[in-house]
Formats: sequence, C-alpha cells, structure tokens
Amino acid sequence: MVSHDSGIPGFSPGQLSVKTAPMIPDLPAPDLAKALLGATLTIRGSGGIIIETEAYQRDDPASHSFPGPTARNAAMFGPPGHAYIYRIYGIHLCLNVVGRVGEAVLIRALTPTHGIADMAARRPRQPDFNLCSGPGKLAQALGLTMADNHMRLDLTLDPQTDILTGPRIGITKAIDQPWRFGLNRPGLSRAFPRS
Repeated sequence: MVSHDSGIPGFSPGQLSVKTAPMIPDLPAPDLAKALLGATLTIRGSGGIIIETEAYQRDDPASHSFPGPTARNAAMFGPPGHAYIYRIYGIHLCLNVVGRVGEAVLIRALTPTHGIADMAARRPRQPDFNLCSGPGKLAQALGLTMADNHMRLDLTLDPQTDILTGPRIGITKAIDQPWRFGLNRPGLSRAFPRS
C-alpha cells in the first residue's frame, strides 16, 4: 500500500532537515518509523539514506520491551536518538533507533551514500544497492558491534511522501500489524505487498 503524504502528524516533506540526534521527534513508534524514511544515517563515516523501517512499541507483543526492562533491552529505555543493537540467530546484529521510552525503530535497509568503499570491504562482492538491503547486512556494512549499543546516532531527517506500508518481517507475534514502512527504491530487504 502506498500513502501519498508523509502520514506523520505535524510533518511534511522538506519541512525538517536538521541534525536530530539525540533530539528525535516525540512520536509513537509507527510515526517515527515513517519520519526516519529518507533520513541520512552515518556511523564512523559510513552510511546512507534510510529506505526501510519497522516500528516496535512497548505494548507490542513482538517488541523486545514488551516484558519490561532487561539487561538485553536496556537501550530501549534510554535516551531517544540512541542505538539499540541486538543479535539475532546468534550471528547478525540489528540496529534500532530508540524513540519514546520502550519504543524503537528497526532500520531494515538504507541506500549507501557515505563510505561506500569501507562498506564494500566489509561486504565484498555485493553491488552497492545490496550492501545494506536487510538489517544484518546493514549492520555488517556499517561495521557495527555490540559495543555500539546505546551510542548516540548521527541522523538528518528529510520527511518523505509515497510511503509503502506492510506487515513486519520475521516475527511470530502481532504479525499482521502493518508497521513496516519503506520507500520504492532498489535495496529493500524484501518487496512490499501490492495493494
């Protein structure tokens, strides 16, 4: 499904393009996930434009914060604009932007624009658009480690229109919640369902 406005209360395309970390807009996770689309994210000189996100709220049974604060999810209860990083399948790291208390937005994909040579060295034999086309690939390309958990993120917002919406990926609870958002660009982790 495609929405032709930003769908974010109080935001319109081109309205906001400022350094935001740690001043992230105080929005519910689904609205923050949309607001982060088009944002530029850089970590140690590598990064790009965020093109796919997923939202997780505190009352969401698919969210790591649902059972309350733990050692693993402590970053979700920390300052907005900081990283919540966790490991999946014992192998891959995932990067989230912390929003409201207990809420975060998973960054699923970005279009590389900064430090592409460094990202390509971390993910050899990949075309540029595929360097960050999934949360594990993105974390590897950016050179993230668990030491980056809680780090303040460098984000520049640029609200977008024509936002794609669909169900989240790889979860077993609240699977029909349409809290996956994206831009119609190469490099998405997976195609969005047609409306």
